[in-house]
Amino acid sequence: MVKNSLGRLIPETFHGRPLTPYADPFSLRPTGNVAPRPLRRVNPGAGKLLPGLREAIEAAGLRDGMTIATHHHLRNGDLLLGLVVRELDGLGLRDIRIASSSVHPVHAEIIPYIQKGVISAIECGVNGPIGEMVSKGELSCPVVVRTHGGRARAIISGQVPVDVAFIAAPTCDEYGNMNGFYGPSACGSLGYAHTDAEHARCVVAVTDNLVPYPASPISIPQTLVDYVVPVATLGDPKKIVSTTTRITTDPVGLLIAKYAAQVIEASGLLRDGFSFQTGSGGISLAVADHVRRMMREQQIKGSFGCGGITGYFVDMLEEGLFQGLFDVQCFDLKAVESMGRNRSHMEISADMYANPFNAGAVVNRLDCVILGATEVDVDFNVNVNTESNGYLLHNTGGHSDTAAGAKLAIIVAPSIRGRLPIVKDAVTTVTTPGETVDVVVTERGIAVNDKHVDLKNELRRRKVPVKDIRELQQEIYQITGRPRPLEFADEVVALIEYRDGSIIDVIRKVEE
Repeated sequence: MVKNSLGRLIPETFHGRPLTPYADPFSLRPTGNVAPRPLRRVNPGAGKLLPGLREAIEAAGLRDGMTIATHHHLRNGDLLLGLVVRELDGLGLRDIRIASSSVHPVHAEIIPYIQKGVISAIECGVNGPIGEMVSKGELSCPVVVRTHGGRARAIISGQVPVDVAFIAAPTCDEYGNMNGFYGPSACGSLGYAHTDAEHARCVVAVTDNLVPYPASPISIPQTLVDYVVPVATLGDPKKIVSTTTRITTDPVGLLIAKYAAQVIEASGLLRDGFSFQTGSGGISLAVADHVRRMMREQQIKGSFGCGGITGYFVDMLEEGLFQGLFDVQCFDLKAVESMGRNRSHMEISADMYANPFNAGAVVNRLDCVILGATEVDVDFNVNVNTESNGYLLHNTGGHSDTAAGAKLAIIVAPSIRGRLPIVKDAVTTVTTPGETVDVVVTERGIAVNDKHVDLKNELRRRKVPVKDIRELQQEIYQITGRPRPLEFADEVVALIEYRDGSIIDVIRKVEE
């Protein structure tokens, strides 16, 4: 074991892979070239349409020990990953690695196939039951959690070679041209699938809306797609929306949003050309509501909103408050509908969105991002992966990517959650390093990172309740008491990879 720069103990290897401990957000530089993929030739008259997933798996040459990918644009409504895994089992394949963009609670259906050895590892973040069982040691399946930008980096660099990408295509023609705008499973942006289509050894488009050639518009072109498979359904787009994509009505949450808006205004960033992203939490969207009103009142024209896009950002675009939206993932059906008709609502890949190892990601141009947290600590480190019980229950998403890229990264969270303090001496799991976090906002006050002396002074001048983060912590502890530390075994069951591929923390098995 070695300590990384945040004092976290990192093993030298994980299931045979040598590990690089995290050092800082920006100094690790890539070497080498973009990973190669095989050339192909499709002659005139050759078709790509196959009758089913089984035939596609066989045609792709998928074998034991290989890696597959799907994407999660239908979020908890996705059925494709389960369909593919059942076919893998039916063909007798074993030791398959999953490198999807995310795994959600709906994918608990693959747990029996992990137990059977069909699936042997997960190279992506997990939300829900699979992460919990891995944390308890009930499921032997190593997990590597990556940010959205970090996943794109890992695939493009060849760190995670994808043998077969199964892309859920809400609209597709028989030659593989596809988009996510239309059809019974329309999900809008296919941002995560772009990277898979460009770098997987074999690409299979799976659709429940096969249309005459050519499909229009084209998000992912025929030149990248090897096979096309029709299925009855890709899933339920209504389940794209979760309870975390609605504005909070809780008075505490609304007060936090008001404070966060005051921080943005005091920062001086809210001016013509302003760029903005919120997370998908109810408080974050309430902050967006304040920002919208301030932009109207001050007649500010922003440049762009980005990330996972909600109907709220669509309204701001249509009001003329932003020039455009960069969308890697639609978070609700209003955003899906907007993407199909508004050319200023632009689909982008996860590579363009947040990969740190390209010629410049969109997150580098962000002025302000609003993010959530399950915990923060007195060094401003943030945890979004594990809950108070220590279980791995959440993917990282774009949290670390946007915090690193934005000029102002604001964490919004209630000071007490489930009778536990939000500000701790040390977070259970470091997801995002404190050196990329600028402000923590709770209903009991605002803590500003010491690197922003001017912002701290301006907020005090405006009589906004600024507190030292340790003062804020002690105030909360007087109500909750000091939490008892969790107990973990030595066994490492998952890695938390920083966006550059270094290891910022690990998940250990929880002692019950």
